[in-house]
Amino acid sequence: MVYRDRTVVGLTATLVILLLAESVLPGWALNMISMSLANGLVVLGLMVIMRAGLVSFGHGLYFGLGGYGAALGSILLGVSDAFILVLLGVMASSCVAFLLGFMMARYRGIFFALLNLAFSMLFFGLLVNSASLGSTDGFSIPAPSYLGYVPSVAETRVTFVLYSMICILTYLSAIAVHRYLSSTMGYIGDAIRENEVRIEYLGASVRQSIMIKYVISAVLAGMGGALTVLLIGHVTPEDTVYWTRSGEFVFVAILSGTGHVVAPFLGSAVFELVRTYALQYAPDVWQMLLGATLLLVIMFLPSGIWSLIQKVVRPRLET
Repeated sequence: MVYRDRTVVGLTATLVILLLAESVLPGWALNMISMSLANGLVVLGLMVIMRAGLVSFGHGLYFGLGGYGAALGSILLGVSDAFILVLLGVMASSCVAFLLGFMMARYRGIFFALLNLAFSMLFFGLLVNSASLGSTDGFSIPAPSYLGYVPSVAETRVTFVLYSMICILTYLSAIAVHRYLSSTMGYIGDAIRENEVRIEYLGASVRQSIMIKYVISAVLAGMGGALTVLLIGHVTPEDTVYWTRSGEFVFVAILSGTGHVVAPFLGSAVFELVRTYALQYAPDVWQMLLGATLLLVIMFLPSGIWSLIQKVVRPRLET
């Protein structure tokens, strides 16, 4: 039997459905989808390094760099175009990741995870002690424009243009990561997780491969942070850089699984739904409900939610 990879077709169909659904979905649903996609980008970045056997407990650093890069571009530089603001956020996160990557590529296991957490908390400390960056209160940014189009004051912040922008950027990112993971460099990540020594014997550089994956992961996290700030209109250290935010991304990554590029977005959507309804109907114990959800997934779906989808869908795609 030959497995037919229809990832691009499936992603394209999903994009079309999401764009068409904008006209019939209520505002809260559009906001939830947008948040799920933006956070899913960060989890997608985590998936890239997790396939190489690495886990980061500090990816809030790059999420925050993306958010603050976009926010400061709007406030200090006077940039109003959303696409440029996202680009500024991605540049901020990718530049820092490139510099730290030389160090990170040397560590594995718990050392890699906690070193990321350490840098994340250093950045958090810098933000909360800097009055010019808003300290613990952060600061708000005005609604952006989109290639010259300026939404009217009467429109909500989640406009069709912003919603479409998030959907399209997510679509392009997912396809790019799918192509990367299907390439030789992408498959090296699986080999690194199993046996680094053999990779070196084959002539490939493990450190170089990990550094590339680390930068890709930071780019996706920065993009997710920038889109989230544009969506919310406000940025604070606690909501972006604090360790609980990084833990949330790892939570969703475990919930999702690493079997497919769709998994992070599926897991992010499930997480947003559980959190939203848990906060609404059980505000005093919503953390327990999230923990119970993760516990059930680990017990019955150790490879994440995607493993359940794979068991149902994949047999139908084989001939």
